[in-house]
Amino acid sequence: MSKMNFFQKKQQNKSAAHIQGFDIELNQENTRRIDRLVDSYENSILSHLDEAYQRTTSWQDRLADRIASFGGSWRFITFFAIFLTIWILLNSLPFTRFHFDEPPFILLNLCLSFIAAFQAPVIMMSQNRQAARDKHESIIDFAINYKAEQEIDDMQSHLHRIEGELIEIKKLLLVLNNRMNEEHK
Repeated sequence: MSKMNFFQKKQQNKSAAHIQGFDIELNQENTRRIDRLVDSYENSILSHLDEAYQRTTSWQDRLADRIASFGGSWRFITFFAIFLTIWILLNSLPFTRFHFDEPPFILLNLCLSFIAAFQAPVIMMSQNRQAARDKHESIIDFAINYKAEQEIDDMQSHLHRIEGELIEIKKLLLVLNNRMNEEHK
């Protein structure tokens, strides 16, 4: 284990045992439970966003997204490299009988130009939709963070009120304890 991983894990374990800003210790079972709840909440939000995205996008948009996803993958690069290799070999090796595109490969260049001409706008449309979706998700994240901040502030004010009440109770107990000590003397 490298030093970096050791310190990161040590820091993660330390932060998992304490709630930030408070000295409340949590055991591993409670931290795992909290992590599960947070993950479940995030997954439910993501599934809701995915459902909303499916409802609001047309089939053409979803098709463009699939094309862009395939066009920007290693799978596409591999298939296309194999296709180009076969094309070039079939048209340039002397023992193949049928050469439909001789070595400056004009037909291949035309096909590549058509692919680029249609693939680029499809990818751009998909990127625009993804940017809009990311913006929507960031607005939701901001709203959730804002709400959480408000709830934390509310809890802190309750804790300060409880702390004040505890101080008052301690003072009353000290006064009561002093009176009882004076009566017993």
